[in-house]
Amino acid sequence: QVQLVESGGGLVQPGGSLRLSCAASGFTFSSAYIGWFRQAPGKGREGVSCISRRDDNTYYADSVKGRFTISRDNAKNTVYLQMNSLKPEDTAVYYCAAKFLGGSTCRGYDYWGQGTQVTVSS
Repeated sequence: QVQLVESGGGLVQPGGSLRLSCAASGFTFSSAYIGWFRQAPGKGREGVSCISRRDDNTYYADSVKGRFTISRDNAKNTVYLQMNSLKPEDTAVYYCAAKFLGGSTCRGYDYWGQGTQVTVSS
């Protein structure tokens, strides 16, 4: 059974940093694209950053480009999202997701974790 578990969220001051982790199980991790998405109250789900099977392609939303970095460690079945220079508008529930079909790096995700809360506030 496909399972994705996010961790690393919390409360951080503006300008601070967090590292989110997405631990995967139940499938061949290296066969999957993994994405990070977020949803703030009253807003739709936004693709934040996504990565292809073996780091050959990445996507970053314009709002996080230059501040966030996605990486994957296939040996550990884990994807990370390093978030630096955090802003209040980054506050959201962050989800990781997986897909097995090709296509656009940050489109068409099928399997989702339950999310981890990130709050950026002074």
